[in-house]
Amino acid sequence: MNILAGDIGGTKTNLAIFSLESGLGKPLSELSYPSGKFDSLEAIIREFNAHTSLPFSRACFGVAGPVIEGRAQITNLPWVVDAGAIQSAFNLTTVALLNDLESVAYAIPILKAEDIFTLNEGKSIQGAPIAVIAPGTGLGEGFLTYACGHYIAHASEGSHTSFAPENELQMGLWKFLKDKGYEHISFERVCSGALGVPLLYEYLKSIGAASEPDWLAAQLAECPDPTPVIFNAAHDPQEPAPLAAATVKLFVEILGAEAGNLALKVLSTGGLYLGGGIPPRIIKELQHPDFLEFVRAKGRFRSVLSEIPIHVIMNPRAALLGAAAYGLSMND
Repeated sequence: MNILAGDIGGTKTNLAIFSLESGLGKPLSELSYPSGKFDSLEAIIREFNAHTSLPFSRACFGVAGPVIEGRAQITNLPWVVDAGAIQSAFNLTTVALLNDLESVAYAIPILKAEDIFTLNEGKSIQGAPIAVIAPGTGLGEGFLTYACGHYIAHASEGSHTSFAPENELQMGLWKFLKDKGYEHISFERVCSGALGVPLLYEYLKSIGAASEPDWLAAQLAECPDPTPVIFNAAHDPQEPAPLAAATVKLFVEILGAEAGNLALKVLSTGGLYLGGGIPPRIIKELQHPDFLEFVRAKGRFRSVLSEIPIHVIMNPRAALLGAAAYGLSMND
C-alpha cells in the first residue's frame, strides 16, 4: 500500500510517496514545488503524478492553516484545501488534513539524534506534553500529549495571539506597527520570515539602531523577498551588516519570549522543539544566552522553564515525515 504525503507551505510544497512495506526510511518518490506558482494543491498533485507512475490509495497533508471539518484556508496562500474534493478528484480511499504543526509534531517521536540540535539539555519527563514552535514563512505552534502508549499531536493558532513587548525596544516596535495601521499585532507579525523579519528591519532602520551598508540597501531595493538577504547579510563572514545582525537579534529575543509562553501554556516538561525553516539558519544566535533568558524570564516559573529540554529540529523534511507517519497509521 502506498500513501501520498505532503508538506504544504506558503513558500513551497513537498510531496512524496511512501509505502507501508518500506516505511519512512526512504520515500519511493519525492519532489518539491513553489506553492505560489500554482492555483491549488490539486494542480500540484497532477504535476507530481505526471512525473511518477507510482500509484497511491490514500493521502495525508500537513497544511499551513487551520483545519476545520476537513477543509483549510491556507494562511499565506489564496488556496482552500478540501479533503473530500481531493479524495474525489484522485479516487482515493482516505485523505487526511493536518495543520502543518501537527505534522511536525508527529515527526518528533521518530526523529533521530542527528535530526536535532540541543540548546538546553534540561530534564525530559516521560509522557509529559511537548511543545513545538516553528518560524518559517509564518509562525506555527502546536503540541503533543501522551495517551494510550503514544503521543497525539494537536493544532494551535497561538501565533495569532497578541504580541506582548518585553522591553523598551519592543514597545517601540509595537508603536511603530500601530502607527503603520496594523490593528492587531500578532506574534506572527513580528516573528516570521515573510512578515516579521522585513518589519523588524524597517523598524530598526527607522530608529537608527545600527548602520546599513550601501551594498545591503542596494540588494534590498532589487529583491522581491528581503528576508534571505537580511539573514545572509547578518551572517556575512567577511563583513556582517550591523543592521541585519540587529534584526536577527531582535527576532531571536521575540522568538524566545513566545517559545516560553507556549511552554508554559501546555506545561511542556517533555520538551520544547523549534521547527520551521528559520531556526537551523540562526543556530549561532540561538546559542547566545539571550535566547534562553527570554524563554525563561517568566517570573515565578523561571525554574520550571530552566528544566525544560529545548531542541532545534534540523531535518527540513520533518513535516513531510510527520504527515507520512500519520498517514501510514490511518485506517481506510
